[in-house]
Amino acid sequence: MKKPKGRTPAWVPEGRGAMGSVEVPGVVAPARRESAPRSREVMDPAALAEGVLAGRRGELARAITLVESNAARHRPAAREILRRIRPPARPTRRIGISGIPGVGKSTFIEAFGNFLCDRGHRVAVLAVDPSSPVSGGSILGDKTRMETLSRREECFIRPSPSGGILGGVARKTRETMLLCEAAGYDIILVETVGVGQSEITVRSMVDCFLLLMIAGAGDELQGIKKGILEIADVFAINKTDGANRERAQAARSELDRALRFMTPFTPGWTPPVLAISSTEGSGVADLWQGIEAFANHTRASGQDILQRREQDLAWWQSLVEQELRARAMAHPRLGREAQSLEERVRQGALSPSLAAEELLACFEELLAQSTVTQGGD
Repeated sequence: MKKPKGRTPAWVPEGRGAMGSVEVPGVVAPARRESAPRSREVMDPAALAEGVLAGRRGELARAITLVESNAARHRPAAREILRRIRPPARPTRRIGISGIPGVGKSTFIEAFGNFLCDRGHRVAVLAVDPSSPVSGGSILGDKTRMETLSRREECFIRPSPSGGILGGVARKTRETMLLCEAAGYDIILVETVGVGQSEITVRSMVDCFLLLMIAGAGDELQGIKKGILEIADVFAINKTDGANRERAQAARSELDRALRFMTPFTPGWTPPVLAISSTEGSGVADLWQGIEAFANHTRASGQDILQRREQDLAWWQSLVEQELRARAMAHPRLGREAQSLEERVRQGALSPSLAAEELLACFEELLAQSTVTQGGD
């Protein structure tokens, strides 16, 4: 094959023929661009905690990521951050928001969050997204729908994967709330994945539980009435606008009558039923007044303090259970035994109840050996 005139290979591997890398006369190869080295510096817990207390959003986001991490190596740093943060100087408001799919939760939070920011509040939105079945991470659908609110300096939006946790909340939602409050956000909005009997989990971590509803839900709503209607403190019929206005007002009246025959979750409080339109912004101010009235009611009776203490106790119990399980599975022998039993259950060779008994028997044996080794009774 005839060699092209004026074109010679710039480099040929030893023992190989000419390749496609050639020098072209008159053409100068551009200098290689050296990319800036990526910073691998990891901020220490003290610096992150300081940034959170100063209200810096970057440090707050990184601290939340560290606290949400399931990696064992991140736990000491996460505990140190939580130990260093201080309670907020002024009282905060934790509001849980739920509703059936399609009720317009994200659109409502966009309107409600802007309303609160316009009145001088700093709002943190914990939008708990469904976990991706592939990566396990958050789908981030809610944040993309809160376009206006996400650009406001007074607002911090944090999507977190639910991880399949019942109640539509992330496993570390409580810790995230503490970090946001320490950063100066006085209103925390917790948007859940959906509704169901397990929504009591959300109620156990917020001061006020808001249930969004729409007209025409019909039978779709019947299945959740008994559980969720009993724990809601405020109701809002969303999408009360346009051709749907008359139906929404009728649904509001019907729900208001039904609630008279139910025992309220908070003693002495009658949950209001309000009609709102997230797209038009109508009724949002009345809704906030209803939430404020509920806060005044619980504050006057002392139920707000009692409720927070009960929530802290439930939180402590949950953390102990999670940590005990994590440490037990980290034990070499117990971890291997658990994996073996899990495989036998998966293959149908052992029932779940017998597998649980065998694992607990192994745990008791290890505990007895530890007691003897330490010279205990």
